[in-house]
Amino acid sequence: MGCTISADEIKRVKALGFLNNKRTDLFNGRIITVNGKITAEQARVIAGAAEKYGNGDVEFTTRLTVEVRGIHYNDIEPFREYIAAAGLETGGTGSLVRPVVACKGTTCQYGLYDTFALSEKIHERFYKGYRTVRLPHKFKIATGGCPNNCVKPDLNDLGIVGQMIPNVDEDMCNGCKKCQVESACPMDAAKMEDGIIGIDKEVCNNCGRCVEKCPFDVIEEGTPGFKIYIGGRWGKKTAHGRPLSRIFMSEEEVLDTVEKAILLFREQGKTGERFADTIARIGFEEVEKQLLTGDILDRKQEILDARLHLAGGATC
Repeated sequence: MGCTISADEIKRVKALGFLNNKRTDLFNGRIITVNGKITAEQARVIAGAAEKYGNGDVEFTTRLTVEVRGIHYNDIEPFREYIAAAGLETGGTGSLVRPVVACKGTTCQYGLYDTFALSEKIHERFYKGYRTVRLPHKFKIATGGCPNNCVKPDLNDLGIVGQMIPNVDEDMCNGCKKCQVESACPMDAAKMEDGIIGIDKEVCNNCGRCVEKCPFDVIEEGTPGFKIYIGGRWGKKTAHGRPLSRIFMSEEEVLDTVEKAILLFREQGKTGERFADTIARIGFEEVEKQLLTGDILDRKQEILDARLHLAGGATC
């Protein structure tokens, strides 16, 4: 069976989230889950759509979207209308901000913040809010609840990792022979020296495991925050993201920094290169300086209005 759909039409519906099954008139419809979480009713609607318009199969992507297989070209619009009744939409392709990936930090025993809530804010502000903003290449964002890094934040263009900075009160330390703080630390950053517990900040990853472990309240509480990695990439050319030098203490700071990164990428990235390439070309220190102290947000409308990246040219 050959494909009878024109290349231009295949490109158009791909932008809507429908990927052609090679050499056929069939497509995979990519449904956006916001952050990998859907309701029971939405799951029923997806199953119904797969039976009504697809071949009955449902596939989960690595970006936590859901694809219904075997949708005929003529059924694309009816399919979209069918799932829209449950608040679902297709998309997730192109040189744009891509669907956000979130770990289960909201309910995980190690989660240090509400990953679902933050990822939903990112989805609304940047995935939906920036849908018409062309970028040099795709821009992937991941929200990780703790330094376990289950969603691999440092392999995304921008990754967010929950932090819990331990607040150590050395005056409360009794110099216990078996220190509960030392035993709880998975990084071996907590060490008892000269009868006093100390934490090596160069080794500590702020996982928060030591908080409230001491019966004498040496670390009764910690300070919550966020670490942001930039320039990660997975694929034919891998790159590990690097963390910005400061810990961010509020979601507002994080969201503003995400927006600065997207705007910097749009303004200074070359069409076809990933954010990792832009950072390597400009220099990490210069990019960090602009993200932490620059005037990018003041120039937001100017950057958004610029006619940039109107043609393709992805290099990976």
